[in-house]
Amino acid sequence: MYAIVNIAGQQFKVAKDQYLFVHRLQGDEGASIEFDNVLLAEDAGKFTVGTPTIEGAKVSATILSHLKGDKVIVFKKKRRKGYKKKNGHRQQFTKIQITGINL
Repeated sequence: MYAIVNIAGQQFKVAKDQYLFVHRLQGDEGASIEFDNVLLAEDAGKFTVGTPTIEGAKVSATILSHLKGDKVIVFKKKRRKGYKKKNGHRQQFTKIQITGINL
C-alpha cells in the first residue's frame, strides 16, 4: 500500500514506516501530524485517484527531528568589472516517519 500526498507544497510517494525529509514543518519532535491532501492511493492493486484529493483519506506521521541540509554556495561574478558576491544557504528540513495510511 502506498499513497501520493502533498506535504508542504511538494508531492511525495509514501508507504508505511518510510522516512522522509520534507521542508520545515511546525511542531515539536515526537509530535504526531496528519496530512489530508492525498492525491492517489494504491491498495492491493486497486487504485483510487482523487479529484483533486481523496475525500476522508489521511496519512499520519511522526516528527523525528528538525535539521539543516547541506550548504549550497551561491557565487555571482561579472567579468572585468570587479564584481564578486559569494553567499551560502542551508535549507531547513524536518525528518518524519510515516506511521499509517487511512483511506
